[in-house]
Amino acid sequence: MRRIALLLMLACGAAGAEPPVPASDARIARMGRTVAQADGSLRFAYPGVQLSLTFEGRALAVDAAASGERSYLDVSVDGGAPRTIRLSPASRTINLVDEPEPGVHRVEILHRTESWQGVVTLARFATDGALLAAPALPRRKMLVLGDSVTCGEAVDRVRGADNDSSWWNPRASYGMLAAQALGAQVHLVCHGGRGLVRSWNGRTDEKNLPDFYELAIATDGQAVRWDHAAYDPDLIVSAIGTNDFGTSIPARAAYVNAYAALVRTLLRNHPRAQIVLTEGAMLDGARKAALRRYIAATIGRVGSARVHAAASQHHPGDATDAHPTKAQHAAMARELLPQLRAVTGWE
Repeated sequence: MRRIALLLMLACGAAGAEPPVPASDARIARMGRTVAQADGSLRFAYPGVQLSLTFEGRALAVDAAASGERSYLDVSVDGGAPRTIRLSPASRTINLVDEPEPGVHRVEILHRTESWQGVVTLARFATDGALLAAPALPRRKMLVLGDSVTCGEAVDRVRGADNDSSWWNPRASYGMLAAQALGAQVHLVCHGGRGLVRSWNGRTDEKNLPDFYELAIATDGQAVRWDHAAYDPDLIVSAIGTNDFGTSIPARAAYVNAYAALVRTLLRNHPRAQIVLTEGAMLDGARKAALRRYIAATIGRVGSARVHAAASQHHPGDATDAHPTKAQHAAMARELLPQLRAVTGWE
């Protein structure tokens, strides 16, 4: 009964409460690639997109929907353990905070799932109180480019169960862990199954990294271009290649040409950024060695002092899933951090 009364109060507007606030309101801090609509709603699809806000009151709710049945959000209040919410195509009002007494609360909403699993729309927030100034984001900025590993696939796996979209958890991915340790905000721009020049199944006619790097939303049929001027990273990590090398080692010349072209685009779009190329965690043996040689050749071809290589150890997942486990993601971040600090000078 209390939840019903809360939703009615927020829908109708409590006495003294401000009107519903569009999700694109300036008092809501955004991290990650989002698209603001004419009606003030926000759409996003990459994992790790995060909205942060502070409000004074007892209650907060949001109207949310997704383009499918496989999108999940995490909601954390006042630094507490996140609550995971599954979205649906029908827009619904989700209760985020419901306290017996008014107070000041910080709320963080994190998108867990990937572009191909659904595009999320947050329409508006409603409270019985008022939103306060947007929480400050870190001044340092990172961009991490990659595939399903970067997206955090299977981090929250369930032993003996079939792979499910609830297993994705970018919060525990190596990229977000590294950014947190470096005191930086981070954009994850990643797509499961894709590579630099070909997908996991050898196809070259799908959106691979040079394509989806240009997009705010990379979902087929719903693609939206990204304005690179909207986010200028200090550090870019590219962890691509696992899917390119999945079936066989690709031809060196074509691969290095494509990687050099992408790196030159990154240098042009982000003239202050240090760029780090790494081979990622899933490859091993001859394929990992070949990708390392291709990365070295790319760096030599580009010839910029702002482009560097970082080594990655092999992390093979477990019996449930071949993607790195949560503990392996933490190890990947620890292995990467000294190399990133050496490049940036960050403590």
